[in-house]
Amino acid sequence: MLRYTLGLTLAIAIGYGLNWPLAYTLPVFLAKFFADRPNPGRDTIKQLFWAMTATVLVALAVTRGLTHYPLILLVLIALVMFWAYCLFQSPDWNFFALILMVAILLIPYVGLIDSALPLVLAKGLMLSGVGAVTLYWLMYQLFPACQPQSEASPEVASREVRSANASKALFVSLPVIAYFYYFQVSGALLTMAFIGILSLQLTKAGSVKLSQFLLITNLVGGLLAVLVYELLVTAPWFPLLLAVLALLASVFSHYIYSNPTKAPLYAAVFSALLVVLGSVLASGDKTLSVSFYARIGQIGLAGLYLIVAARLVDSHQQGKSTAEAK
Repeated sequence: MLRYTLGLTLAIAIGYGLNWPLAYTLPVFLAKFFADRPNPGRDTIKQLFWAMTATVLVALAVTRGLTHYPLILLVLIALVMFWAYCLFQSPDWNFFALILMVAILLIPYVGLIDSALPLVLAKGLMLSGVGAVTLYWLMYQLFPACQPQSEASPEVASREVRSANASKALFVSLPVIAYFYYFQVSGALLTMAFIGILSLQLTKAGSVKLSQFLLITNLVGGLLAVLVYELLVTAPWFPLLLAVLALLASVFSHYIYSNPTKAPLYAAVFSALLVVLGSVLASGDKTLSVSFYARIGQIGLAGLYLIVAARLVDSHQQGKSTAEAK
């Protein structure tokens, strides 16, 4: 809990304070590290290296004119999303999958607006990845694991199960991503980042149904973001913001580590809070109040769609299970 709370407080202070492109993803990446990985190792550096490579490749592909072929671009985005969903279910590749998902959703989208933006966004994403790995390693140096870690690799689901989970998550998330790309909705970067990061958890939501998982995550994460934002408007003092988020991090760390079966749910709620609040605060928008609630509304509509789509998936799976039982 100390490691989680102090690490995220430092990440929030650095990300919100320095404010490079996509700086708000730094605490999100670090939170995913703490929730999904036992301790740093060589595979952490390996994932970071391949994530940076993939980010550069995506940015280069966009700058080479891939955005001129929207149908091909959308098919490639869907294939990469499916690959990221499959990889996220393996502890050896979950961080790589997280950065890959953010890169494939956001970098091509900004390429539709300005061909110079993909490389800028890629640099910001890589800086967040390097910062997350550095803080992750530093926190484990300050607070070593209390118990020796087992050398046995965690059990990974079969390829069929991972493919089924990835197909399920892609079915839920791809239509709304296609909508944003087709209509090029204003302010869609935040919403797509939210959907991409949240939908990864759909592949390992555990005993919680997809629709319930999304409903709780959207509702609780959004409400917490609104409460913190209103407190910040009332008392706009950066140390107060850090203190409030540190308190929330300590509360969520307790639930994450005391209830492993529901840990993905608590981690997703806190990630939702960080993505919504962090992206708005880091934007430096002078019309912060209007921007915040406009983005909250956009995320709410996207979340409503995801909940309905997830409920359809839940109903299909329940009907299929009933038929097999008969």
